[in-house]
Amino acid sequence: MNFLRSRVSVGNLFGQRFRGMCNKLAESKPEASAAAPAQEPRPLFKTPGYRPSDLDKKILVWAGRFKSTEQIPDTVSFETIDNARNKIRVKAAYLMMALTIGACVLMVVLGKKAAGRNESLTVYNLEKKAKWREELDKENRALIREEQKDGGSLRART
Repeated sequence: MNFLRSRVSVGNLFGQRFRGMCNKLAESKPEASAAAPAQEPRPLFKTPGYRPSDLDKKILVWAGRFKSTEQIPDTVSFETIDNARNKIRVKAAYLMMALTIGACVLMVVLGKKAAGRNESLTVYNLEKKAKWREELDKENRALIREEQKDGGSLRART
């Protein structure tokens, strides 16, 4: 049914072709006349400069764009700041990757040392639970002693 609708549509009757969602016809580029100059046309507006903050100045120096903060002019283009920020982003990402890999290696080394000392999370958890049981038993014994001293008056109250 959809096949028939696409073939027998009003647009097809007038010579337009059905091209899915796009119904914009291809535009041809105007040919340049012989009298036109060979250079590119100038943009209609000039992008204004950006007055960098102290952090932006530090970023420009860290990125290697300028040697020192004194060399940075009062206004810098947006592209220069953006490129410097991107360089710092990439450097920070590399630094975080290196720190992550270093931390993983450190954890492996520490884990192997702990395994050499026969320490593990299972043993640690069992010791901790045994300690909790001992404390609970001490508390229960203390309650039982108090109850025996009072002659069972605690049971009568509850």
